[in-house]
Formats: sequence, C-alpha cells, structure tokens
Amino acid sequence: MEKSGEVWSFLCNFGPETYYNVRVRFLGNIEAKADTKGRAFLPAVFRKALQVSGEDRLVLRKDVYEQCLVLYPEQVWNEQLDILRQRLNRWDKKQWQIFRQYVSDAEVVTLDGNGRFLIPKRYLKLAGIEQELKFIGVDDTIEIWSKERCDTPFVEPADFGSALQELMGQNGEETE
Repeated sequence: MEKSGEVWSFLCNFGPETYYNVRVRFLGNIEAKADTKGRAFLPAVFRKALQVSGEDRLVLRKDVYEQCLVLYPEQVWNEQLDILRQRLNRWDKKQWQIFRQYVSDAEVVTLDGNGRFLIPKRYLKLAGIEQELKFIGVDDTIEIWSKERCDTPFVEPADFGSALQELMGQNGEETE
C-alpha cells in the first residue's frame, strides 16, 4: 500500500514478515492510578493504538506549557526532534541551550508485559501527580495529568463553541 493522506500512512508486506508504519491517533480521557513505585497501566485503548502502529517505545517529558507530562510514540518524538533540529543554529548558544534542555528533559519508557510503565519520581513531582491521574489522548500524543488538576475544563464550556468557531472559521474555512 502507499501513503494515504496525513492521518494514516501504511507500509505493509503481507508475506512472512509484516512491517507496520501506521500513523497513530489517541482520543479519550481515562482515569487511572499510579502505584507507590510510580508505575501506571497505559489504558488498553492507547496500548491497542500503539500495537496497530507497530510502536513499542514511548518518550516521556514534562509539557513545555502545562503542568502535565506528555508521552510521545517514538516515531512522533523523532519527527518533532527533526523539525526542531532543522530550525536550530548550532552556533547560536541560546538555541543550543534550548535544544539541550528539551532533549535532556526526555526519557524513553517501555511497557512491561502487563502494559505498565514507570513514571520516574521527578516527573511525578514536576506534574504534581501523587497517585490519581488522567490519561488524555491529544491527537498523536498522550498527556498525563494529576486528576485534581484535570477536573476543571481546559476551556469553559460557555466559551468553547465560540473559541472553536473562531479557530476554525465561520463555515469551517480558514480565517485570514
């Protein structure tokens, strides 16, 4: 099969060896708990999406803007890192420091046989997560929030419709 749009891309060989290259999308808002060691089960719906895409490693980092953590499938992380690297002037000290900080704040995590992964204590502290947490599927990444912090809406319901309309345009057309 050939590439099919931006959402899905397939690279399959249905012989004895099958190769997957499926663009993954995460949706949903799922409550969970971390155990005392900081291990959490990745929700089954997200594990299935990773399996379909052929991903088995994730990259974890603190979000740049919010007090939450972000899980990137390794392919998505590498694509974002490539974009950042292309814009980087390695001879500009400030840009290099930003790049260094962005990369050094990330850590590879893998799921065990039960679908659990370890959230290091420093990340739990950065995100203010004690035990109860929420996994939120945000397109090609998964955010991990403290349940308490995530109980209020990101955008007030009364403002959401008009904010979305402004973002998308009056008739779904781009605004200038």
